[in-house]
Amino acid sequence: MGRFGVVHLILSLCAIAKIHGFPDGAPVDACVKPRPNQPYHGQARSQPANTNPYYVIASSDRYGPGQQITVTIQGREHFKGFFIQARDAGTNEWIGEWVESPNTKIHPECSAITHADPKPKNQATLIWKAPTNGHGTVYFTGTVLKEYTEFWSEIVNTVGGQ
Repeated sequence: MGRFGVVHLILSLCAIAKIHGFPDGAPVDACVKPRPNQPYHGQARSQPANTNPYYVIASSDRYGPGQQITVTIQGREHFKGFFIQARDAGTNEWIGEWVESPNTKIHPECSAITHADPKPKNQATLIWKAPTNGHGTVYFTGTVLKEYTEFWSEIVNTVGGQ
């Protein structure tokens, strides 16, 4: 392969990476970047909140020691990915841990869960586990991606059917 061939191969691989983004979920540094919980997809920015077709619904916002809360992502349209964090409502600190399920990846460093494949989804049902040493109020926040360049960030859960 000549010099031109190598350059062409490298440019092709870069284009493929840009097109497919993070098919196996958001990297852990999404927790702490200047725009936390939001993907860095080139020039793409979060869509306006009033156009958001997705809901994050928690079975409860109160927890006791080791309690599990079901968090469901659903909407009027299919989605390809998500990145959700659990946060203490009083301190805004990351709290608890997620139970790994099929097609998810956990980031325990910041109590986050993300998709593990880019397949279109109608719904994602996730399980969060509270710390074993306390009780309090929790909220779930993050991003849902319809496509690589079309996503909604800073989504905050509702409880039950609210």
